[in-house]
Amino acid sequence: MAEHHNALVQLTLWRLREFTREPEALFWVFAFPVLLALALGIAFSRKGEQTVAVAVESAAQSERIDSLLAANPHLRVELLNSADAAEKLRNGKVALVVVPGDPIVFRYDSTRTESLLARLLASKALDRNAGEERAERSIRSVSVTERGSRYIDFLIPGLLGMNIMGTGMWGVGFGIVRARNNKLLKRMIASPMRKWQFLAGFLGSRLVFLAGEIVAILLFGHFVFDVPVRGSILVITAVAVLGALCFSSLGLLVASRARTIEGVSGLMNLVMVPMWIGSGVFFSYANFPEVVQPFLRILPLTALNDALRAVMLDGAGALGVIGLLGIMLLWGAFSVGTAIKMFRWV
Repeated sequence: MAEHHNALVQLTLWRLREFTREPEALFWVFAFPVLLALALGIAFSRKGEQTVAVAVESAAQSERIDSLLAANPHLRVELLNSADAAEKLRNGKVALVVVPGDPIVFRYDSTRTESLLARLLASKALDRNAGEERAERSIRSVSVTERGSRYIDFLIPGLLGMNIMGTGMWGVGFGIVRARNNKLLKRMIASPMRKWQFLAGFLGSRLVFLAGEIVAILLFGHFVFDVPVRGSILVITAVAVLGALCFSSLGLLVASRARTIEGVSGLMNLVMVPMWIGSGVFFSYANFPEVVQPFLRILPLTALNDALRAVMLDGAGALGVIGLLGIMLLWGAFSVGTAIKMFRWV
């Protein structure tokens, strides 16, 4: 019995030692949950109080309504013209648009919990602060249902961008590390193949699958949820191709020296998870404090998502997203250039 007990203890200690020698496992078990909670906490809490963004359209009574709403600490109020307010509502950067008049009109997306909260808070703010004026004034709520302004319209381009990032990085990174693990790269050293040719082959392979990925998601969004595609298919294709090349290049860089599947998995997720949270896939990056938003805008997934939404929902042309394409191009060029210099065959 004592021998069995001792064997169990030794096996348990062996597994504990093996676990502590894996930095990737330690990161995902202990550090990652803390970092994830920190990022989401920054996005959805401001000085301990939840706040929602509201736009007030410029009109005769807009300054009065703006001051009444701003008195509520849970509301962040912007005074905008009609076009800018509609665009920010469509892009998820504001949860409610208030149109002054008689009656006051609330425009919001009833499928978004944040919009329902903003409608409730704004109504209470006007009720509490307007005093006797409120008795003479009514509020009319208008739920936004037109294509291009719903949450699902915001979500589909974000999911497309996230899919392009994931398949680009995982497809390239895993393939390289698996080949290195199986000693295949070592055999290729003796061939006349150059390093850049080998890496370019991985980049080119991703483009073969790209068409199917784009078509599947766009057709699903169109036929199931009636998500519009107002821009040119050619421009969407160009944006997606550049995005795929950008993230495939990042995959090359991450896998350029990784030797194990566990190691490359940790590095991949370390790069991708911050962009899942901060690049506007599921919610607008406007939820983050203004001080960090400039950094979020220069992330490659943010540029890809913004470009896809601009073309799909607003009908923007190539010139309208040229700056966003430039961000992805710079990331891709830097990644592939660095990967070529750092790449190891073994």
